[in-house]
Amino acid sequence: LHWGLDGLWRPVEPPLIGVAMASNLGFIPTSPFQRNMKRNGSRGCVTRKTRFGSREHDWLKGDTQRGCVVMYGATEPPAPVPGPQASGTPQPDLRLVLCSTSSTVGELCAQRDGQQDLYLQLHGDLIRRLDPSECPLQMVYDYLAAMGYEDPLRIQREAANSDLSCMIRFYSERPVNADQQDRTLLKGVFNVRKGKTQLHKWAERQVILCGTCLIVASVKDSLTGKMHILPLVGGKVEEVKRRQHCLMFSSAGPQAQTYFVNFDTLAEYQRWHRQASKVVSQTISLVDLSCYSLEEVPEYLFYSQDITHLNLRHNFMTLEGPGGLLNLPRFFQLKSLNLSHNRLGVFPESVCDILTLTELNLSCNGLHTVPPRIGNLQSLQTFSLDGNHLSSLPEELGSLTQLCSLGLSFNNFPHIPSVLERLSALDRLAMAGNRVGTLELSCLARMNHLKSIDLRLNGLRCVRSETLDPVKQLTHLDVRDNCLCTLDLSSACCLESLQCQRNQLGALTLSGFTLRTLHASKNRLNTVNVYPVPNQLTHMDLSRNLLEYLPDWVCDSRKIEVLDVSHNLLSELPTRLLSSLSLRKLLAGNNRLQSLPDLIDHVPLEALDLQHNKLGKLPESLFYKALNLKYLNVSANALESIPPSSQSEESLSTLQELYLTRNNLNENCAALLVGHQNLRVLHMAYNQLLSFPASKLSKLELLEELNLSGNKLKSIPSTVSSCKRLHSLIAHSNHISVFPEVLNLPEIKLVDVSCNELTEILLPDSLPATLQELDLTCNHSLILEHKTLNLFSHITTLKLDQKPAAATAAAPGAGDSLGTSTLWDHGYAEMSGQRNKLCVSVLAVDHFGDSVEAAYGIFDGDRNEEVPRLLQCTMGDVLSEELQHSIVDSVYMSNTFLTSHRKLGMAGQKLGASALLCYIHHEPSEPGSYFCLTVANVGTCQAVLCRDRQPLPLSKVFSLEHCAEEMERVKNTKAIITEDNKVSGVTCCSRLLGCSYLSPSVIPKPWARTEPLCPQDEFLILGNRALFQTVSYQEAVNTVQAVRDPRAAAKKLCTLAQSYGCRDNVGAVVVALHIGEDSCTCEPPLTTSTGGPEVRGTVPAAMSAPAPISVPPMGDPATPSSSSGIASEFNSETSASEVGSEAGSTASDEHTSNSAARPERRCSLHPTAVTINNTLFQRQPSCTTFSSNQSDNGLDSDDEVPLEGVISNGSKLEVEVDIHCCAFQLRSGAPESPNEKDFRGSDYPNGKMRRQNSVVVSTTNGCLLAVCGREISDLKKSPSTSSLFGKKLSNGSVVVPEDSHNLIEVALEAPKKKSGYFAAPAQQDPEDQLVVPPSLEQEVREQLRGQSPMKEEEEEKF
Repeated sequence: LHWGLDGLWRPVEPPLIGVAMASNLGFIPTSPFQRNMKRNGSRGCVTRKTRFGSREHDWLKGDTQRGCVVMYGATEPPAPVPGPQASGTPQPDLRLVLCSTSSTVGELCAQRDGQQDLYLQLHGDLIRRLDPSECPLQMVYDYLAAMGYEDPLRIQREAANSDLSCMIRFYSERPVNADQQDRTLLKGVFNVRKGKTQLHKWAERQVILCGTCLIVASVKDSLTGKMHILPLVGGKVEEVKRRQHCLMFSSAGPQAQTYFVNFDTLAEYQRWHRQASKVVSQTISLVDLSCYSLEEVPEYLFYSQDITHLNLRHNFMTLEGPGGLLNLPRFFQLKSLNLSHNRLGVFPESVCDILTLTELNLSCNGLHTVPPRIGNLQSLQTFSLDGNHLSSLPEELGSLTQLCSLGLSFNNFPHIPSVLERLSALDRLAMAGNRVGTLELSCLARMNHLKSIDLRLNGLRCVRSETLDPVKQLTHLDVRDNCLCTLDLSSACCLESLQCQRNQLGALTLSGFTLRTLHASKNRLNTVNVYPVPNQLTHMDLSRNLLEYLPDWVCDSRKIEVLDVSHNLLSELPTRLLSSLSLRKLLAGNNRLQSLPDLIDHVPLEALDLQHNKLGKLPESLFYKALNLKYLNVSANALESIPPSSQSEESLSTLQELYLTRNNLNENCAALLVGHQNLRVLHMAYNQLLSFPASKLSKLELLEELNLSGNKLKSIPSTVSSCKRLHSLIAHSNHISVFPEVLNLPEIKLVDVSCNELTEILLPDSLPATLQELDLTCNHSLILEHKTLNLFSHITTLKLDQKPAAATAAAPGAGDSLGTSTLWDHGYAEMSGQRNKLCVSVLAVDHFGDSVEAAYGIFDGDRNEEVPRLLQCTMGDVLSEELQHSIVDSVYMSNTFLTSHRKLGMAGQKLGASALLCYIHHEPSEPGSYFCLTVANVGTCQAVLCRDRQPLPLSKVFSLEHCAEEMERVKNTKAIITEDNKVSGVTCCSRLLGCSYLSPSVIPKPWARTEPLCPQDEFLILGNRALFQTVSYQEAVNTVQAVRDPRAAAKKLCTLAQSYGCRDNVGAVVVALHIGEDSCTCEPPLTTSTGGPEVRGTVPAAMSAPAPISVPPMGDPATPSSSSGIASEFNSETSASEVGSEAGSTASDEHTSNSAARPERRCSLHPTAVTINNTLFQRQPSCTTFSSNQSDNGLDSDDEVPLEGVISNGSKLEVEVDIHCCAFQLRSGAPESPNEKDFRGSDYPNGKMRRQNSVVVSTTNGCLLAVCGREISDLKKSPSTSSLFGKKLSNGSVVVPEDSHNLIEVALEAPKKKSGYFAAPAQQDPEDQLVVPPSLEQEVREQLRGQSPMKEEEEEKF
């Protein structure tokens, strides 16, 4: 069937169905498009949504090999404009083609008269003409499968999604790009005059600017006659002021020629001027036509015979055609030709006829062989064949006597080709990413001129020498990221530089005659043998090994300047090392150093890093012997003091950065800082400072960054105003009550005084314009006036606590726990460091969905902030949607990431981000089980669970250095991995959300894992790459354990990372888990009788996890869990007034019986029935509805305070009580007062104990229940009860009524009515059993036989 323009379906011939539409296509009804545009970043993909008809859906049903392809016209759709669109707004020409995976391009084109070709665009980048035999729908399916989709039905549905056009798009005609045409070719008919004299007259001529020349035809509108060629490289292009829109073009040299061209419009004049100015400014005759989607070069380019360098990288060049590769030999002076990334498939032999070539690049073209004709290029000096499928080279290559650099990286060579031994001039060989398993040093010895060889990522397992002949010419060797266990290069007597990081080396032997640099980090070295002493050695990196001592030859090296021995097992540093007269930078952190030797003489040391050792003190002479010291980091030691800056009052210290975080320093050390008057950065966080001397702080006038967090400061001295250059003040987690006087500083940018005891802020009349971030969170006594908030309005990032509205004056202390989940609580921190922008975002939802679930995530964009923000806004919604389609953890998590990747739209084409998402939920197959934690991630964000005080990593780091499988996968895609281990030099991550232009090397498919939570799980830590690069898993766990508040813990983690040397953005999320063995996971059932509509949905997040009964030993008072509370559920579609009006209505018996028969979800702690001594104990009905029409609402007088946790709407009232989640008080006498009971509360950020009031309720069967109070804020937040507190709007928000309506008061006696709305069950539900421990069995029986004193006392009240 074909959808005609007349609106009728008409039959067409198989095998495909064409649908022509004049507007954009939308396939799956979603929310309004403008909201999608804002949140999804899909700019320019589609402009509006339309219907995907039933016939289209019928076509897709039953066969996953069917689908649809959207064909765009030649004009790309315009970017959407906010606001209403005019009816006359031009829409792009689109066609929806329903076809199958076997439908070819030729078949699709045959259905449309005049159409010959289809074009493919990936990621909004290059546009390629499709071969007639290619199948567009199969290409889309393959693309989605490569992304990570596995289900054929899901692939079919995703292929029909309009957002996919930002990643893969088909055109029926080649799109026109005016800017690209201008840069490739400019031509037109203009008035032209030759020469500077007036002898020549103006005449209309065809003028062309292409390549490096200006071409002027001798005849108007004709190119058949003589063509005048004007070389422009090195010449001039100037504006002619005497004539409007006129330019003068002049060539270079003594025989210079000049042409005047008069343009018709200003736009043409500007285009020609701009392009010609680029040409004349070049120093060589270079033409750059890269990334233009060219199939052939412009024919006019051959007039530029002076071209020496031609760049055709990232095109789709063909052999045939006037400008094809077969005609490239027409450039007689061409020296450099770049044809990389052109999908050639075969070696273009025509380039072998360009005998002037000295440089040829054919990388990433899918080549399998090199023709013998390559021997014709006798002038060739640089030859690049990286990223192909080569496994051998022709013997004719050996005749290239001038070839000095050969690139064979990321091919399939099993060994070094023997033909290379004949290349007498070859001095640089790149063979990274091949299959070389063994390196024969004798082979290198036969290459007489080879100086540098790159063998990274080859899987090398052995380096051996069959002879004793020395390898004299080799100076640079790179064997990083291999599998070497030992390495003996003593025969390489001229070796200057060795890179052998990330192997498995246990021993390393080198020749030291000419050694200059040695990089051997991340191995297993316990010793390094170098002979003779390397007197030329300047830089050595032995970090992350197993060294217990430094070899003697290290101290004997006379020129060593940089030494990195961090992350080893060193217990001491030699005295001679610190006395070295050449050493300028020493990194010895993360060792076992307990002391440092005294400095004997003045040393040139400039940077010293000694963090994470066991130092109790520093050398007394450190600062006045190392006068050049500018950087000192001694964080995470046991220092109690620091040495003086000088021996006299006059100090010559040049120290600029000092990091003293996490030591035992007190305020006396501050006096010793005065001598460091050049200090710019000072970190003294997490010490024992009670104060900071005001007079000493005023001396640090050059201070720019001050971090005093985690101490015991009560104030920041007012003399901080003397630090005029201060731009960052970080003083969180102290006891500061007065806001520091820093808002008058001219350069202040960041002020962080969170987690303090601020009560007020004294502000100047105006704030500095430089202030970008102000953090006032966790100051519980701070109250800001409207005037203050208005002053803060211009701050880019203002962080304040969200003050909860007072639920009732009769519920003291309730505000401490408002909005806090009883099962988990979170805190997060984000710090920009020394970067100008924050590229880390956090997603934190304690109450996710409509049940007891939570979702947390962290997104790191590295250098971009747009993608993390988009993921923060969309990923929670996407997860919620995917949960409706699948209950398999790996499936819905994977689809969440893939869908989020698609929703990034144009923003995800060039930008990307690491992402980690954690989802806390019940096991779907076992609803009554404990909670599970499902984690999925891409990139370098990580999650660590603290279990039994030990870290349990839950994520997988997708970086090329950490994952060998991913390295192999990326190598198989023939991507180029640069020397800094980045894919195409862009990112070190093999999996990201976004960066779709790097596909298939970088994909968005996540790694997912589900971990059942247990009582031993204390908290969860989420962090980005920068956090876990500087803070180990164990230290992160220890840090959080020492801090009760998750927000303060997250702050501390970020602060420690910065003090340990992190300069990038750092983000951390800490989720405190309160999932103990007494955490009930039962689902409160629906109301057994109701007069309103049936309750829909699941249990609200804030109500659905009541705590079980916690029965103490005999004689001890009951101590309910901190998470206990009344589990209530109200109809989300019934307003407060409707509750009152419908309270007296009756419901049918049928409805009541159906509700009672609904099975309950029970946890393992609360089974349905327990038999003790042949006696069946049953508990109260899990949901009991009470009513009272008394005017006093169950209270003795108007002055009596309503009970906390009880809600009222006036005269009518309704309460649902989940009795099994309440703490029983079974005693023979009257119970204690609720205020005298010993309740255990959960840990809260302010360190206070949460106390829950209780209501003693007398029930019909004589059991006494202590019903724990429930905060009203939790009811307000619940979707099913929010209607009781105000009008529910269409967007889900609630308009809160007056405070007087925020309580529903409860009568303390069940109604006597036996029928209607308040009818009690005729008999107890057989599943409602009372679970009684054996220790309380006898007491329970006694209570059930007779009426307890407490019940009699309660009945006397009514």
